[in-house]
Amino acid sequence: MKMIMNTAMGVMMTVAAMSASVPAFAQGTQQMVSAIDVKAVALGYRASKILGSHITNDKGETIGKIDDLIVSRDQRALFAIVSVGGYLGIGDKLIAVRYEDLRASTDDKGFALAGATKDSLKSLPEFIYAK
Repeated sequence: MKMIMNTAMGVMMTVAAMSASVPAFAQGTQQMVSAIDVKAVALGYRASKILGSHITNDKGETIGKIDDLIVSRDQRALFAIVSVGGYLGIGDKLIAVRYEDLRASTDDKGFALAGATKDSLKSLPEFIYAK
């Protein structure tokens, strides 16, 4: 068991130390696995911290709250599912906005959506989860 653990650790360290892409095989298909700059990743936003964040508009008014994040099936787009309207979660409506349209607030405690109002968000089509 100890030998297996040492071998696994050696493989992980070798992969982590590589800066170029290396071939990997998954279900018989060759894929490229690239090393990632983990320091840069660590400076990003954690999904667990984004969920529940308030969204404000240009006037500083709270216009919604991030309920969920969804990655498109082609993994090229990220969407924020936003809860708008209602009171204490009753009567609210879920809408989808492109995550790229959100900007982190200056205090890093929420996000801003330029040009949006509660009414403009309420007028968007309702988001319903696929089954």
